[in-house]
Amino acid sequence: MNKLLTKLVWLIALVPGIWLALIWKNIPEKVAMHFDINGVPDRFGQKSELAVLTGILLLVSIGVFYLMANINRIDPKRYALDNTTRFRKIGFAVTVFMSALSCFIIYSSVNGGSKMDVNIILAGVSLLLAVIGNYLPNLKPNYFAGMRLPWTLENPDNWKATHAMAGKIWFAGGVLLCILCFLLPPQPATILFITGVLILVIIPSVFSWRYYQKNKKAG
Repeated sequence: MNKLLTKLVWLIALVPGIWLALIWKNIPEKVAMHFDINGVPDRFGQKSELAVLTGILLLVSIGVFYLMANINRIDPKRYALDNTTRFRKIGFAVTVFMSALSCFIIYSSVNGGSKMDVNIILAGVSLLLAVIGNYLPNLKPNYFAGMRLPWTLENPDNWKATHAMAGKIWFAGGVLLCILCFLLPPQPATILFITGVLILVIIPSVFSWRYYQKNKKAG
């Protein structure tokens, strides 16, 4: 299973580069390289910049996957091996997202006369949050992923309760943000997305702290 997942990761990660190579001759020398909050291109550059950006995103996506797949080698927590499969799946999800993002950037840059649909990016990130939330309840204590707070790291029960709750709101919140980001105009969608992400981080953090305080008094 691990070998198959690794092969799939490389195949998915290479898709943007292969696509860029196939259309390279048809790409104009000047392409859109930056877009404002409304998705309107506000900076153009050489198409070689697009190739460099695609390569960077490829390296980042592969790097994240291999880091997640090998965290057990450097994580001193005793649950490191138990997290290996979950980390691989999270790394795989990140690779899929990065590859899709790279393809979207290539499309938007080559077709620079049209707007970049910011809503698609926001919806994609929201969907990634929902996927990660699906794995949070089963994530064992570690120093690299999850709600790594002083109270969760020192108490396995706090970690378990916090991640059980966080997983539910991340999944539901991610799906809801994904839908709303598609429906709203770019600026309101961006504000909603930032606010939503803050809420998804703050609520589990407060829950964890209150759990710690409650058990501290009881103890």
